[in-house]
Amino acid sequence: MKATEQTLQQLERAVRKVADKFPADREASLLTDLHMRVTQETGELLILDDDDNELTRCVVEQWIDNKDDDFYEAIAPIIRRCLEKLRKTVENLSILKPYAFVLENDEHESVAELFVADDDTVIIDSELMEGLDKDLDDFFDKLLKS
Repeated sequence: MKATEQTLQQLERAVRKVADKFPADREASLLTDLHMRVTQETGELLILDDDDNELTRCVVEQWIDNKDDDFYEAIAPIIRRCLEKLRKTVENLSILKPYAFVLENDEHESVAELFVADDDTVIIDSELMEGLDKDLDDFFDKLLKS
C-alpha cells in the first residue's frame, strides 16, 4: 500500500497531538507503551496510553473499508516512516525511557512494535532485513571454504 500525502499528514498530526501532551520540558511520566490501535473497517486510529486512556484519534480516509488480509502488515511501514520522520519529537517525549509505539488491531492485539525510544535500542525495519539469512549463510560458506 502506498500512502497518500493526506494519510501521512493525518498520521503526523496525530503524533504531534500526542507529543503536545508529553512536552519534553515536563516531568517524565511512567508510561511504557503508546498503543496505536487501528480499526480496519472505519480507518480510525486511536493512540492510547497503557491504561487505555485516549490521547488522540483521527480517521485515515485511505484506510476506510480496506479489506486486505495484510492490512496491518501494509500500514506498519507507513506509520514507522512517519515516526522516523518525527524522530526528534518522538524520542523526546516526557515519558521515562524505554517506551514504544505499538501497532494494535481492532481486537486490541499487538501487531508490531513500530518505534522504541531508548538510547540503546533500535528497531530495524523488516524490509531492510529481507534476505539477511541467505546473505549470512553465503558469508559463512565462503568463510569456511577459505
